[in-house]
This record gives sequence, C-alpha cells and structure tokens, in this order.
Amino acid sequence: MSWLDASRSPAVLAVIPARGGSKGIPGKNMKRLCGLTLVGRATRLAVSQTWVDQVIVSTDDPEIAAEVVRQGGDAPFLRPPELADDTASSDDMWRHAWHAAEDHYGRRFDVSILLEPTSPLRQSADLTATMEALFDGPHHGAATVSPTPAHYAPQKTLTVNEGRIGFLLEEGARTARRQDVPPLYHRNGLCYALRREPFLDGAPILDGACAAVIVDRPVANIDEPFELELAEWLLDRQGLIVPELPLSETA
Repeated sequence: MSWLDASRSPAVLAVIPARGGSKGIPGKNMKRLCGLTLVGRATRLAVSQTWVDQVIVSTDDPEIAAEVVRQGGDAPFLRPPELADDTASSDDMWRHAWHAAEDHYGRRFDVSILLEPTSPLRQSADLTATMEALFDGPHHGAATVSPTPAHYAPQKTLTVNEGRIGFLLEEGARTARRQDVPPLYHRNGLCYALRREPFLDGAPILDGACAAVIVDRPVANIDEPFELELAEWLLDRQGLIVPELPLSETA
C-alpha cells in the first residue's frame, strides 16, 4: 500500500459508532450475526488492521462499550446525550469522538475511519481500498458506495397523490428502459475515511473532495429485522471470516 510506504505513516483512529437506541430493531448494535454481535464484528475487523493505531467506540450504552472492549477495542468515554438521539448528526458524533480520543490518548490522529456496525459485510480489502483512495490525490475524504439498482433511481420513482400515480421527476414519464437511467450510487456504510483537516474545521463528511470506492458486490445495511436474516445468508454465501482475537486478549 503506497500510503504506508512513506517515511511517516499516518496515525489512524478507527471509530465504531454504536448508540444504544434504535427504533427499527431494539438493541440493534448488540444483535448477533453468525454468533457475533454487530458491534463486535466491526471492532474485530478494525483491530485486525495493522495500520490502525487505535480502535474506539462512540456509544451512550455501557453494555455496548463493554462488548467493544471484549473484542479488543477501547471505550474511553460515553457519548453525550445530545449526540445520542435521532436528531444528532454523524458529522457531530465523529468530530466529538475524534477530539475526545485525542484528549484521552494525548496524541494527534491524522486520519480516522468510520465503520458502521449495521453494515457487517465489510472486508479488510474495503478498508485498505478506502485508505488508498484517500491518499491517491488531493482528497479530503473517501467513502465506499454501492451501485443503485435502476428501479430505485429517481427517474423511476413514483408518487401517489389521492390514489393516483405520478412521477417524482418530470423526465420519469419518458424513462421506461433501465438502460436510460444513468449510473447512480448510494452509501453502504462499509467504510468512511477522513483527513483531520478540514473535517475538524467543520467540513462535511461527504463533499466534492471525497473519493468514491465502488463496492460492486451484495452487501446489507441493517435497519429492519429481515435484513439481519439477509446479512446472515450473505455472510454464509460469501464465506466471510471474522478475525480471531490474539490469545492474550481471549484469555
């Protein structure tokens, strides 16, 4: 990896965002998938990356914090209540975690990656590809994205008013074929990576200086119960193996 060949490799902080509340699936981040909790799965993969200097969780839930520690990460603080409700933004949560980690460890982190537990089909290659994209040019950030199926594109999206079908976009009435829809993408939550500046100065996670890492394989983003079953089926089909903890951490 060229970004690790430099004389001074970046100090990397991995943040696992996992608040305790969830409306779609109560206790979602602690749900088990193939025997391991969602937050534990994200933590183990982050800990297994030799280029990651510190793995922490941003959570308001002591049970989640304890699970991350069991899986080899750290929980040096609890997320404040104002950043743990449905109105809190990912930007504010991540900035808080970054600042709090630097204060706790007494060091500066040049780069941070964000791994959402609800996207459990990530692979080590997704993380390294995101870091490579970040350093392959003047990018402020990089993020994994998935191709959006044509039938979910805005050109295909319908509205229903008073029981009658309409088109979200005017051009939708003329877009009948899948081939007429331009390539579109959506966030999949596998990995985000940001440089310290300008993010900590207030820039958003995604902007025009964010590199795209296209992941063209089936992944799952868990919001509803059936998606847990889908993720388990996909994990089994793709043969993804969770890294084992070192013996010193399992004893």
